[in-house]
Amino acid sequence: MQTYSLSQRSGAEFLGTAFLLATVVGSGIMAERLAGGNVAIALLGNTIPTGAILYVLITMLGPISGAHFNPAVTLAFLIRGEISRNDAVVFIAIQIVAGLAGVLAAHAMFDETILQVSEKLRTGPSQWFAEVVATFGLVVTILLCLRSRPDAIPAAVGLYITSAYWFTASTSFANPAVTIARGFSNTFAGINPANVPAFIIAQLIGAVLAVYVARALLAEAPISKQRTVKPAE
Repeated sequence: MQTYSLSQRSGAEFLGTAFLLATVVGSGIMAERLAGGNVAIALLGNTIPTGAILYVLITMLGPISGAHFNPAVTLAFLIRGEISRNDAVVFIAIQIVAGLAGVLAAHAMFDETILQVSEKLRTGPSQWFAEVVATFGLVVTILLCLRSRPDAIPAAVGLYITSAYWFTASTSFANPAVTIARGFSNTFAGINPANVPAFIIAQLIGAVLAVYVARALLAEAPISKQRTVKPAE
C-alpha cells in the first residue's frame, strides 16, 4: 500500500473540501435561481449535487487522505487513535480554509458578490438536535462501513447526506468546516454567523457519541487501549 506524505494528504483534504463547498453553495445558488420560488424544488436541486459530489470526491481522494473533508470526522479518528494529533490539527485547519475557498469560488462562478456574510437564521433546539443526529449518523455510517464494506463508503456517505438533507430540520450540515464556510454566503445555503457556534457544538457532540456507539456495536477494545497511528514519514 502506498504511503502519502502529510503535504499530499493535506492537499487532498483541501481539494476535496473546497469542491464540496463549491458544490453545496453553487448548486444552492443555481437551484434557487431556477426553482421559481418553490423551496422544495430548490432544496432538491441542492441535495442531489451534494450527494453526488461526495461519492466522486471520496472515491478519488479517499485512498490519499481518507477523505475526511470534515473536522467532526477527523475528531472521530483522533479519538479512535487512527490519526495523530499533529495531523488532525493540520487537517482541520486545511478543511476550514478550503471550505472558505470553495464558497468564494462558487460566488465567483455565479457572478455573486465575492465576500458575503449570511443573514439566514438557523437556530433553536430542534435545529441543534437535528445537527447532533445528522453528524452522529454520518460518523456512524463511516465507522461501521469501514468494518463491513470499506469499498461502499463513497456511496454510503453520499446517500446518507442526500437523505439527511430531508429528514433533519437543519438540512444536515453535519460538518464544522461546512458550517463556518456557509456563514460567509448570503445565499440559499447560508447560515448567520451568530448561529454557527451552536451548530458546531452539536456536530461535535454527535461525532463523539458516534465513536463510542460504533465501538460498542463492533465490540472493539476501549479507546484508550487502541494504537495511535504515527504520521507518515
